[in-house]
Amino acid sequence: MNEPATTPGHSVQQKIDTTVPHSARIWNYWLGGKDNYPVDEEAGDAYTAVFPGIVTIARSSRAFLRRNITHLVAEAGIRQFLDIGTGLPTADNTHEVAQRLAPETRIVYVDNDPMVLAHARALLYSTPEGATDYIDADVLDPDTVLAAAAETLDLERPVALILSNILGHVAEYDRARALVTRLMGALPSGSYLSVNDGSRGTDPEFERAQDAYNESGAVPYILRTVDQITAYFDGLELVEPGVVPVTLWRPEAGGPAPEPVGEHGGLARKP
Repeated sequence: MNEPATTPGHSVQQKIDTTVPHSARIWNYWLGGKDNYPVDEEAGDAYTAVFPGIVTIARSSRAFLRRNITHLVAEAGIRQFLDIGTGLPTADNTHEVAQRLAPETRIVYVDNDPMVLAHARALLYSTPEGATDYIDADVLDPDTVLAAAAETLDLERPVALILSNILGHVAEYDRARALVTRLMGALPSGSYLSVNDGSRGTDPEFERAQDAYNESGAVPYILRTVDQITAYFDGLELVEPGVVPVTLWRPEAGGPAPEPVGEHGGLARKP
């Protein structure tokens, strides 16, 4: 297995604030991970006391991403991924799913969270045939992201851009739209966009819990309407069934009938 170099983390530990709950660590807690602190567990438990369904949303989001990647590799022939806002490593990370199907796949992860950086080596092991890399950068700086990604990915060949539960952290919706446009504009025809985010207008209990969380002083996450999430795909060709609750996006056969959740997602191809 290859172990690529990562951005130096000489002061990572000093930058991790363990006194304030952090959304990536809380998400990791809901997914059953161990990369979190008591303050994150307390915040996560307080959230689930109001809305227990958040655990289902977190795990359904991860399953949606796994099915997206499987489709992209097995059916669309994609061999390059740019995963922005990757979060803390758990089971079935992007490179694990993709390289199981096509070992030559190349993946670039992007995040600016110091704890993710501290775990980058655990995240980045690749097959010998493929490659993984980690960029310490912010989705709000797409030019830096694209320039760094080009050191590992061939941006003249199709790339799948993954924005999973990251655009809700961009407070201004117009700016979130502009970021998607800039990133996809740099990718060639045949590339794909995968987006999933918490949705407003689908689950009032979820909305109340998230609004309370946003008012707690933690880093806010903005729920967007289904129409707003769908608009991220303007100008692209949506893959069936379009933008739907993540549980309903090509559910695996043979399991129980999925129930809708307050998170929507979709996948689309750049013509």
